[in-house]
Amino acid sequence: MVELQSTRVIRVDPIAPDAAALEEAADLLIAGKLVAFPTETVYGLGANALDHEAVARIFQAKGRPASDPLIVHIFSLSQLEEVATAIPAIAWQLAQHFWPGPLTLVLPRQAVIPANVSAGLATVAVRMPNHPIPHLLLKLANYPVAAPSANRFARPSPTTAQHVLDDLDGKVDLILDGGPTPIGVESTVLDLTGAVPTILRPGGLPIEALQALVPTVTYSPRYANLDETAIATPSPGMLLKHYSPSVELRLLRGSAENVLAKMTAQAVAAQQAGKKVGVMVEDEWRGHFTPLGVTVAPLGAVDDLAQIAQMLFAQMRALERAGVDLILTHTFEQSGLGLALQDRLFRATEGKVIEVG
Repeated sequence: MVELQSTRVIRVDPIAPDAAALEEAADLLIAGKLVAFPTETVYGLGANALDHEAVARIFQAKGRPASDPLIVHIFSLSQLEEVATAIPAIAWQLAQHFWPGPLTLVLPRQAVIPANVSAGLATVAVRMPNHPIPHLLLKLANYPVAAPSANRFARPSPTTAQHVLDDLDGKVDLILDGGPTPIGVESTVLDLTGAVPTILRPGGLPIEALQALVPTVTYSPRYANLDETAIATPSPGMLLKHYSPSVELRLLRGSAENVLAKMTAQAVAAQQAGKKVGVMVEDEWRGHFTPLGVTVAPLGAVDDLAQIAQMLFAQMRALERAGVDLILTHTFEQSGLGLALQDRLFRATEGKVIEVG
């Protein structure tokens, strides 16, 4: 692709976005250009979902394998039948209950959606973002917009416009800067094409909320290796290596007492070996690590998983910018948003979890 000299950034009020700025962005999308924008989950890299060549530019800009499908974003329920077909009653029920919001539904694909949106599969992933900027942008463009996270492939997802610029400057025509995203992890992806509704990627909508409405919803994690990228996955975020920082990340699992002791020992040992160490921990652990001379990236209160999710990728990137050689962190409870946190950290380390007995 032809790289731009630099990418323009326009600041937009996330509560009351300026229509003139969004009209310019909508015109770019209609013309086949790439526009990055905030959603309630993370920043997305959007292209006209009906334009095969525009969609191809997303893959080029991100360095994303063609086997990793994109999510199509819509602004109204009436658009669902434009992008999906044979829509089951459960899909309408879920959409009416959870949209707009961080839920993506995998459904049979309409022929109007280019095959490269869905990695050549007969399905399409669809969601309606709950954020004023993409809502107005999609409405002005009046097209469905394909949009993965606006970062280089396999990097930590972007939760600010600066993260997008760090990864994709010169590869994107315009970034709409709406400030930090409120949720901080991607949408939950639910496959409705099989006999049992199955979560393919946990995310901003907890499984418990889905099961309260549809008790048969199950979670079936899958981990595709990078050497299997010729095989299409039904959802984004299913590769074993994903969301990874550019430096070593160690993920510890065990009781709080044991994990704290092990992280301390590993931090000291790494420093003695000449490494600059960073830790991502809850606020309550900050005082323990500060005297060690490590770089501490606090995530939030231990009982506030929403705050931790919002901070996870941002703090991962902050430690990169701080020049650390090693990041230490630990797993979280596997319920609520903790399931999404566990998934992101597991993939960020390619499944390499240090069990602390």
